[in-house]
Amino acid sequence: MYICFLMYPWESINPERDTTLTFIHECVSRGHKVAICTPGNLTIRDRVTSAFCQVIKSPDKVPASIKTFYKGCSFRHQMLPLAGFDCIFMRANPPMDPLMLNFLDSVKDDVFILNSIEGLREANNKLYTAAFGNIHEDVIPNTHVSKNKDYLVRQIEESKSDKMILKPLNGYGGSGVILIEKSAMKNINSLLDFYLTNSDGSSNYVILQEYVEGAEKGDIRILLLNGEPIGAVRRVPDAKDHRSNLSVGGTYEKHSLTKHELTICKKIGPKLVKDGLYFVGIDVINGKLIEVNVMSPGGVVPVNKMNKTKVQRKVIDFIEEKVDDMLFKINRRSKLRSEVQDS
Repeated sequence: MYICFLMYPWESINPERDTTLTFIHECVSRGHKVAICTPGNLTIRDRVTSAFCQVIKSPDKVPASIKTFYKGCSFRHQMLPLAGFDCIFMRANPPMDPLMLNFLDSVKDDVFILNSIEGLREANNKLYTAAFGNIHEDVIPNTHVSKNKDYLVRQIEESKSDKMILKPLNGYGGSGVILIEKSAMKNINSLLDFYLTNSDGSSNYVILQEYVEGAEKGDIRILLLNGEPIGAVRRVPDAKDHRSNLSVGGTYEKHSLTKHELTICKKIGPKLVKDGLYFVGIDVINGKLIEVNVMSPGGVVPVNKMNKTKVQRKVIDFIEEKVDDMLFKINRRSKLRSEVQDS
């Protein structure tokens, strides 16, 4: 199998906790040909969509240690047509560049793309939870998305809770997420100015969300594959921070999914699959669905460590099955077309 990881720069990887690296290591271990590229390295020449890729040179022996594998990786640099790959695995960090998806539109019928272009367009930001109409409203916290400062201030003032969460619409990894309190109303106006207004005069959408009791104890990251949960871990915030993301100092604990959490997965799973969102990370706090992460969901490393498993094997197995199905259909059509032409 020939697979291209559309991702962040190789040099920015933390081999101790990077989910994408675990997938790459698994692919190389299976003998698949792996290339990586960043969104900025997509190009079109002579109506062919290509990418300036780093192609991993197949080692004689793949180290079992992912950290050792990362340090020893060597590459050759080559511009390659995207339609020549069997799979493109989307692992670029948000916010999503719409132009990147426009490049991929030209090859979506030739290559299996995980997650699908259409699904990423619909679900690339934190508004996607509003799409789950089959979930009772008490599962999703009260949420406001706006760039109207007066409206946001009014919602804070009228909220029954003394605390609310403010975060940028397109943030990731806990970046920009802050806890605001009514007792600090004097500071809220300046905070909103900072979040809403850019230096060029343009404005940004923000999310103002009900504070869910128990958030100080962390959240549950649940990984779903093809609509089914395949692993979960509790992320615990540092004592000096309200955010539980590992990238900002959070730690993790083993977690077994509750009946209620399994029900949430069961309710949202069919829509995720319908939208082509096959590998997803959802965040749950005290039984409430906080976020659906589809661009580059992480958590594989702690899930593996806490449960002595290898989630990446299930994900790559799934990709192999999808690619085999696609190739079978292509070959079958080619054979049938030959029969028609020869008739």
